[in-house]
Amino acid sequence: MKALPFKIPKTEQTSFHTQIDQEPHFYDTLHQHPEIQVTLIEESHGTLIYGDYLGSFQPGDVFVIGSNAPHVFRNDSSYYKSNSDLHAKALTLFFDKETLGAPFLELPEAKGLVELINQAGRGMKLSGQCIETLRLSIRTLFKQEGLNRIISLIEILKQLSSAEQFEYLSGQLQTKKVNEVEGKRLNDIFNFTMEAYDRPIQLAEVAAIANMTTTAFCRYFKQHTRKTYLDFLNEYRIGQACKLLAEKDKPIAQIAFECGFNNLSNFNRRFKGVKGVSPRDFVIGRKLV
Repeated sequence: MKALPFKIPKTEQTSFHTQIDQEPHFYDTLHQHPEIQVTLIEESHGTLIYGDYLGSFQPGDVFVIGSNAPHVFRNDSSYYKSNSDLHAKALTLFFDKETLGAPFLELPEAKGLVELINQAGRGMKLSGQCIETLRLSIRTLFKQEGLNRIISLIEILKQLSSAEQFEYLSGQLQTKKVNEVEGKRLNDIFNFTMEAYDRPIQLAEVAAIANMTTTAFCRYFKQHTRKTYLDFLNEYRIGQACKLLAEKDKPIAQIAFECGFNNLSNFNRRFKGVKGVSPRDFVIGRKLV
């Protein structure tokens, strides 16, 4: 299976593409495409990898993925079990600068939209009061035809352009194209990590997955993600621990062990380094919400 690039189908009858993904799990290969992507997660949980960003997704989340930014929405391991009855669903729209035409973007009134397009390479996760209206607008677009489709798109872009509560996924623009060989190698590394995170992992082991020496692998991974592999691994483990802490009534020490940490003190230190609070305070905070 080719990792990159990913071609977005378009027909002569539409100026932009919409897509409903409803499968046992999302497409789980690192990929990129020239179009800017807006995705509403309707069902399922998992992890989004976007440049140097590693974060969870859940139903109701809305993301903006920049042009040519390598990314993958990978569902939790429970979605890949042969006896699983879980399903993933997302509504996604793809557009680019040509969708509304260059003259449209030159209008003074389109200044906010131009800024959105320019900053989309950093990726966005929407939040706050605007999120429910945005969800409704995206769902509405998928019911429209003809000119109403374009009107709905403009309304969504307007809401995104004026949104005040969001987080950028990456500290810098993600516009560097990744070739097919690099894409497959990174994808193999990510998949291995997400499948083996709950056990001890040696750098030499993951370097072998990339067909590199340990030194070359560490340098390669840092160049492509702007973080060390151990930082990436611990961030993923902490993300999985957060889900277990929120969903399961288990001792913190047991959750730490299930997420690949061999002692509680190391888990507590890593957890606070990533989340800013201790695991215990995280649980207390969740119960107060």
